[in-house]
Amino acid sequence: MEEEIVRDKKPNLLLLMTDQHRGDCLGCDGHPAIKTPHLDRLANEGIRFSSAYSSTPTCTPARSALLTGRSPWHHGMLGYGRVANRYDCKLPQALRDLGYHTFGVGKMHWFPQKTLNGFYATLVDESGRRETKGFVSDYHRWFQKQAPDLDPQSTGIGWNDHRSRVYAHPEELHPTHWTAQTAIDFIREQDRERPFFLKVSFARPHSPYDPPQRFMNMYMDEDIPSPSLGDWSQVHAQKDTPFTDDLWHGDLGAAQVSASRRGYYGSISFIDDQIGRILDALSERDLLENTFILFLGDHGDMTGDHHLWRKSYGYEGSARIPFLVRWPEGMGLNVQRGRTCTEPVEIRDVLPTFLDVGGGDIPSSVDGKSVLPFIEAQSPSWREYIDLEHDVCYSPLNHWNALTDGKMKYIYHAHNGKEQLFNLVEDPGETRDLAEEPRMSRELQSWRTRLIEHLSERGERFVRDGQLVKRPKRMLYSPHYPGADKA
Repeated sequence: MEEEIVRDKKPNLLLLMTDQHRGDCLGCDGHPAIKTPHLDRLANEGIRFSSAYSSTPTCTPARSALLTGRSPWHHGMLGYGRVANRYDCKLPQALRDLGYHTFGVGKMHWFPQKTLNGFYATLVDESGRRETKGFVSDYHRWFQKQAPDLDPQSTGIGWNDHRSRVYAHPEELHPTHWTAQTAIDFIREQDRERPFFLKVSFARPHSPYDPPQRFMNMYMDEDIPSPSLGDWSQVHAQKDTPFTDDLWHGDLGAAQVSASRRGYYGSISFIDDQIGRILDALSERDLLENTFILFLGDHGDMTGDHHLWRKSYGYEGSARIPFLVRWPEGMGLNVQRGRTCTEPVEIRDVLPTFLDVGGGDIPSSVDGKSVLPFIEAQSPSWREYIDLEHDVCYSPLNHWNALTDGKMKYIYHAHNGKEQLFNLVEDPGETRDLAEEPRMSRELQSWRTRLIEHLSERGERFVRDGQLVKRPKRMLYSPHYPGADKA
């Protein structure tokens, strides 16, 4: 009888999120080395979206898209700034209004740093950021109580470092373990008579690449994939001047790329292991088959592809993300599991999906679309392509707009007007730039026209006389950004 009562209710909602997780770094995506059995399980028992992207692939604008369900121009963040908190529709608040008990764990990356945005409560790991006076993250408070004589940063690599190193302390003190354990504690304490929305946001595999020893060991004897190097990427080979550990470009050599990737892969496998613990906790409480689960990353990590590091680029390593959905038996959907969907999805689609599953209306201000019709085996009317962009980041040279349908990608570099065109089906590593090949001129023009149409609402700073405009100066916030919250 108790099981019938639970199934009659709205499903619980679980959002699992990683930071700086490449879309190809899943076993179910065909990666030759990565070990992600628990994430592969979600894909096998649900649906995988193979053309999922982060429209503005750095941490804060990605989280603004997650919070609002809007495109970059409409939530207002065209690059890396501070997430505003005065939107009319915010994911945690919207679900709270539908009767969900809302709770957030891990990295939120909002400002002020303990802003709730509709969560009843959060327990946060904000890494090394202290952007609010007197702020100390909940993870660091917990660490201090558990190990008062230890320094949580003593592993010795930075928040944007390209190096990797084994975590210096016992595994149970790592922020990845803390994030999972905090989520598990929440699950074990849940009142089954009220649905919950739980956001679990891991701060890794974002650097530092610092997995515990057993996860670093998993990749010591593996053949680590070499970086993708394009016929166009030599321009990035020269190291930053002056050389720093948090560089954004440079040919550091094959040995360093392999070492960085071992730590990066180990961090992903550690997260996967902890997600397995979370799934076990749901099963132990008979909640798994009444919990709708969505897993995604906020953006990727170049890890040396094209001699680039970190994120903020339009290339696949930076912009493509994992996006998995597993629906519970309690939703009563008799549809095939284990499918791969190739239509382009984006972080803005999370909010309308959760509102759809939770029985709410999707506001007209939301640009994203619910992916639930794909799960219900419908053939929904879907977007042909998704927009990508990033304002100046690291250097005036890194400033661009792009479009992709997951099969082709067009990139317009705003600082000098250079164009790039890639065939992602034949060349997923984007090693061959087709923009200057005469046989591709019609295809190039087609994508250029689409970008002109997409940017036309922005005015003459972006499109003038029907042509794309070079933009040597930055524009971090659009007119739609809530101005009082600007940095």
